[in-house]
Amino acid sequence: MKRIAVFASGGGTDFQSVIDANQGEHFCEISALVASKEGIGAIERAKKHGIKAYVFAKKDYLDLETLYAELTALLNKLQIDYIVLAGWLKIIPQSFIKTFADRIINIHPSLIPAFCGAGYYGLKVHRAVLEYGAKISGCTVHFVNEVPDGGAIIAQTAVKVEDGDTPETLQARILAEEHKLLPYCVKKLCEGKIEKNGRKVTIK
Repeated sequence: MKRIAVFASGGGTDFQSVIDANQGEHFCEISALVASKEGIGAIERAKKHGIKAYVFAKKDYLDLETLYAELTALLNKLQIDYIVLAGWLKIIPQSFIKTFADRIINIHPSLIPAFCGAGYYGLKVHRAVLEYGAKISGCTVHFVNEVPDGGAIIAQTAVKVEDGDTPETLQARILAEEHKLLPYCVKKLCEGKIEKNGRKVTIK
């Protein structure tokens, strides 16, 4: 059984989607929640389901390298196989990405390579989609590399942009799809059914 750690910075609804799916099919062991600060909703979700939560707040460390060095030690101690970024808003240094190469996945609320990269997160993504006049948006699960939102794409779900959409209404519809796509990808990853060859990813 593969062991995962979920990283979150907010309410944790994507985290909850993985918990719910895993309760039904038990495809992994959710060994830890890593939170970027105290008091976020994701921590309460972890407590409710008996998942150990660890807080790695930037203010508690000299720099990000020190924070991620300590986090790496924790993940190795817990024998974590995969890291799932579910609304993680903290910058990840290249040293950490190299240590866990092809073992970190992220979900992004647009169809990469559109509306992604540095500065594109949360409602900012959906606002940009509407301002551009795009007719389709969606969500993407991808491997994490040194380029923000630049890793190989695992899977995507398209969502139609409706007339009269606001960033909030578009976000809500895309979030509903995130809650299906992320658990699906985590399950396939933990079952060894995702093959990565450069930028090409195949799901068995």
